[in-house]
Amino acid sequence: MNFTFKASIWSLALGMLLVSCSSETSKKTTSTAVKAVDQKNMDLSIKPGDDFFQYTSGGWLKNNPVPGDKTQYGSFTVLADENQKQLKALILEAAEADVPKGSIAQKIGDFYNSGMDTTAIDGLGIKPIQPAIDKINAIQSKEEILPLVADMQLNGINPVFYFFGSQDDQNSSMIIANFYQGGLGLPDRDYYTSEDPQSTEMRSAYVEHMVTMLKLAGYSDKDAQKTAVSIMSFETRLATASLTRLENRDPFKTYNKMPVADLQKMAPGTNWQQYFAALGFADLEEINVRQTGFITEVAKMVDQEKLDSWKSYLIWNQINRSANYLSSDFEKADFDFYGTVLSGQQAQRPRWKRVLGSTSGSMGEAIGKLYVEKHFPPEAKERMIDLVANLRVSLGHRIDKLEWMSDSTKVLAHAKLNAINVKVGYPDKWMDYSKLDIEPGQYYANITNAREFSVKEELAKIGKPYDKSEWGMTPQTVNAYYSPNANEIVFPAAILQPPFFFMEEDDAVNYGAIGVVIGHEMTHGFDDQGRNFDKDGNLNNWWAESDAIAFEAKSQLLIDQYNAFPELDTLHVDGELTLGENIADFGGLNISWEAFQETQQAKGTEKIDGFTPQQRFFLAYAGVWRANILDKELARRLKEDVHSPGDARVNIPLYNMDVFYEAFGVKEGDKLYIAPEDRAVIW
Repeated sequence: MNFTFKASIWSLALGMLLVSCSSETSKKTTSTAVKAVDQKNMDLSIKPGDDFFQYTSGGWLKNNPVPGDKTQYGSFTVLADENQKQLKALILEAAEADVPKGSIAQKIGDFYNSGMDTTAIDGLGIKPIQPAIDKINAIQSKEEILPLVADMQLNGINPVFYFFGSQDDQNSSMIIANFYQGGLGLPDRDYYTSEDPQSTEMRSAYVEHMVTMLKLAGYSDKDAQKTAVSIMSFETRLATASLTRLENRDPFKTYNKMPVADLQKMAPGTNWQQYFAALGFADLEEINVRQTGFITEVAKMVDQEKLDSWKSYLIWNQINRSANYLSSDFEKADFDFYGTVLSGQQAQRPRWKRVLGSTSGSMGEAIGKLYVEKHFPPEAKERMIDLVANLRVSLGHRIDKLEWMSDSTKVLAHAKLNAINVKVGYPDKWMDYSKLDIEPGQYYANITNAREFSVKEELAKIGKPYDKSEWGMTPQTVNAYYSPNANEIVFPAAILQPPFFFMEEDDAVNYGAIGVVIGHEMTHGFDDQGRNFDKDGNLNNWWAESDAIAFEAKSQLLIDQYNAFPELDTLHVDGELTLGENIADFGGLNISWEAFQETQQAKGTEKIDGFTPQQRFFLAYAGVWRANILDKELARRLKEDVHSPGDARVNIPLYNMDVFYEAFGVKEGDKLYIAPEDRAVIW
């Protein structure tokens, strides 16, 4: 539920997983536990032309149901489970060392140990957040509302909306202030506005959840019921004023930079200067209001909603955003709704994994530094840099061959491609945690201190030049991302391991896995959103009009294919919401395939484990997206996630590639066969 803006980044995976690995473990895993292509994971009774996802992974899917403490289980989670154990060992090593107060090891150890002391945490109950609740109850007028919101935001609680710094879309060299809609307890505005049975059921369950939590906080049953209904009404008003996820994908719609004086005119009824002063920005001159209608509605709500309604809503935010770090009754109630009701998860992850996540989330680069010093093999970085160079050349060749793009736009596309910055492994400059205070036995206080430290670090950048050395992910994150404003692709150290990267295996599997990841991130610079930013990361319509029209026509073919892909009962993939990620998958596959053709292996015919080099490329790609997922979690992600489910990421792009048909002998009459004239090709 936490929402952090560092930069606009578009990532590869369905979720961000914090993991670590050692070079010895990577080699052992590659040769024994994890093979890029393993027939025991396949279902060879399925024809490759009928369902390549099942053909590749049917055996694995049958033998690996979703465990009770998870909502999905696949290549990512297998990797995370194994490596979280190693990350735990790294943290315990720091926790058990005899180190001075103020050292990184002391802070990591005391943070983790304080989270594991459930006796102390349970003994406190609601006491850790009682001062914050009392502060909310003490306000006497509506003029105090937004300054109090600012105070909560400084402590990492974000009611109503988010205030953060990010690169200016039209001047990417500078960091500017931003507002972004928020304030909802349910995951998306559509849960409040849709009348489908799932949304209606979730709204009812959410009200019941609030009643449970408020009673734990000391409310009587009657007051809890009345307060929960009031909060639901309040949040519904916020939701109705919010832009949809699809609308928020339009970078032109969400760029509304204005002087603060104009903000006051646009959203009168409250004193914005008081709000900014409470944040420490009394002299703020301009701000980008990502959703103008939402902020205007917030100002109206300050004027129109009763003060008691505001107090109830703000208290609920304090409770809801703190529950994971309070006593076990709060934590269990929070999981029962957000884990079980929303996603179908039956059991919580072990305590050590939950605390490990909060420790790594609070001091990510501190742990990341220890991780890369001990576990990151330098030869992986070297090989990765070579792969990136090869993929860049491949994308350049594909741009040259595009029949639908004009020569003038191709020149600018090459300029953007050549300007893409590449980061591999870990940052050259680490975050300084010397000002972060961590005390033994004070879990919630440590959480709050870490939140406040992070907020202040980020807000201090507003009005200053963008630091090009900054990373948006920690080294121990299994993911990768593209930043349109920075025009850079970033590959944290932890992704350089199976099932993405195999130090000991052949080129075919590495181009099919990590090669496609590289191409995926490069293509984000040229997807439906990324194409709107130029080589310097500025929002700029640099395409010829005819090229944009041709691109949109080709994109529509992709949208239609994903819209028609069934997932669960009557639910389908949302082709518009997932368009950017789908274009990146298509581009990544084609770019990496072309680069692979330049290798010696691709030019030969030697089979490995019974498969040709061409077949191993596609099998490795499909293995990355192998996963089982609970129905509730799938339904939730189909509504919220910009990434398509794993089966769609396999079964749609591959059947649009002529070379895939050749590799597996797919023919007309096979279930997923697509006629050549109907196949989608963009990059």
